[in-house]
Amino acid sequence: MAICELTGKRPVVKNLVSHSNIKTKKIAQPNVQKRRLFSQALGELVTLRVAASAIRDMEHVGGLDRFILRQKEEKLSVRALDVKRRISRKLTRGSSTKAKAEKGAAQ
Repeated sequence: MAICELTGKRPVVKNLVSHSNIKTKKIAQPNVQKRRLFSQALGELVTLRVAASAIRDMEHVGGLDRFILRQKEEKLSVRALDVKRRISRKLTRGSSTKAKAEKGAAQ
């Protein structure tokens, strides 16, 4: 089953309706691809199964880091949650050490 690890998109069941109004069930699969995405905060590539629409959304928002930090945790997979936690940890550590360095330089 194709599920996007960032948006939670999964197959949906829909009806194909003919001219005579006969309804036939069909499953529509999302366009999920295995991609290596670069995280600027971590400085490394992360491999995730991502929908093509999520890739476009990432480019619009400004990259993987911003996109994944804005996503709700219920939508993310276990691997994506791990990446999100690593990114947020790295960003909070970086900002605290940067603030300490600026404070020491001011004195």
